[in-house]
Amino acid sequence: MAENPAPPGRPERIALVTGSLAEPRLTKIAGEIADASLTPVVVNVGVKVAALMTAEIVERRLKLPEGTDRVLMPGRFRGDLDRLERFFGVPFTRGPDEMADLPDYFGQKRRAADLSQHDVTIFAEIVDATVLGVEALVERALFLKGEGADVIDLGCLPDTPFPHLEEAIAALHEQGLKVSVDSFDLAELTRATRAGADYLLSLNENSLDVAKEGPAVPILVPATQGDLASLCRAVDACLASGQRFYADPILDPIHYGYTASVVRYAELRRRYPDIPILMGIGNVTELTDADTTGINAILMGMISELRIQAVLAVQVSPHCRTAVREFDRARREYFAARQAGALPQGFGGGLMALRDRKPYAASPEEITRLAGEVRDRNFRIDVTEAGIHIYNRDGHHVASEPFALFPHLGVEADGAHAFYLGVETARAEIAYKLGKRYAQDEGLKWGAAGEIAGSPEEAHRLTFKEAGTTLQAKASTKAAPKAGETP
Repeated sequence: MAENPAPPGRPERIALVTGSLAEPRLTKIAGEIADASLTPVVVNVGVKVAALMTAEIVERRLKLPEGTDRVLMPGRFRGDLDRLERFFGVPFTRGPDEMADLPDYFGQKRRAADLSQHDVTIFAEIVDATVLGVEALVERALFLKGEGADVIDLGCLPDTPFPHLEEAIAALHEQGLKVSVDSFDLAELTRATRAGADYLLSLNENSLDVAKEGPAVPILVPATQGDLASLCRAVDACLASGQRFYADPILDPIHYGYTASVVRYAELRRRYPDIPILMGIGNVTELTDADTTGINAILMGMISELRIQAVLAVQVSPHCRTAVREFDRARREYFAARQAGALPQGFGGGLMALRDRKPYAASPEEITRLAGEVRDRNFRIDVTEAGIHIYNRDGHHVASEPFALFPHLGVEADGAHAFYLGVETARAEIAYKLGKRYAQDEGLKWGAAGEIAGSPEEAHRLTFKEAGTTLQAKASTKAAPKAGETP
């Protein structure tokens, strides 16, 4: 990107490019964000919706005010910024998708935080590994790796033979995966470490000799549930011998010792400021009827403050099916927040699945004014605290659910049009009732609970997103309308 900083002593002059429909509201926001370091200037390029412009249109129509240091395009503008920089000779960047987010855009310096870093290892358990074939184990393990797991934990079932344990460990290693084995059977743990397993769950002061049978790093637990002294004796033995380890005081389920177990983690860290600690989260996520995003956020807070280095996550109950993915996001956001000396706010919101901090991009009054300026038949859909808004040149209607809107739209004889509006107003209804941000032609954002494409590192970099799913689908159809327009 080209650099063209403002001369020392004067505020940066930024051209906010917009179209005629958004100009009045953007002018108001520009006045609110102007200060001693920033002079925003609204520039109307003479089109209705600036986000739909091409680079060619911008080159023809944009007249930059004298002294412009930088140009901010709408977040949904998809033109070539590098081309525009070369043409105009000043830096071009994209702003947020919604004008309502401009104050945060200019005030939130960590908005572009790189979430590719973390300091917590995720063990993801396959709880029924004993009854799965090697091929099925590899498939499950690769899926968990894609969700963010660093170590695949093979959970052994009581009184169930695991004849292919060694073969499974070898197959996972061939895939470049680290492997842990969790069993109450010491013979199985001995076989596991002799076969090259990387970690053993769970050894105590009475079974620690198994660690001498091979290279696996033991995960230490109390010999008796809740006995911190027992765990400390195992820790001391490993420290004395130089044996690598993780210590796990065991997180208990709620109403079965949860608070006391939390205290044990804090006490273990107080006694041993530098030892590696692991926390198994399944007793809380799996055994609590609550969305796991919030649970993982709280647990990650404790993990971050106590500098706990590893977690063991499971995904058995259907409501926990994204637990690994959520914790992967949590460890990255909290690491970035801690490095910045900040609260875990403004680092991507990956754990905000059901609510948004700013669910409405505009007020009812602003939408009413905007609706009065529309002169074409294309329906616009918005959500405010007043409900779902749908409007075009023929009218502006507001309701809390789609069925109340449909009689006003006049699309009874147009199946494709009615289907499109049904999909969009249904999305809008979900957003309205949950308190989420809605944008026409884009899917709702579900944070880490939604699908993640590509590697976790790429998925967790805060970047400008591509065009929405509806828009992408329509782009592949020859007769499709543009974003924000109906078929």
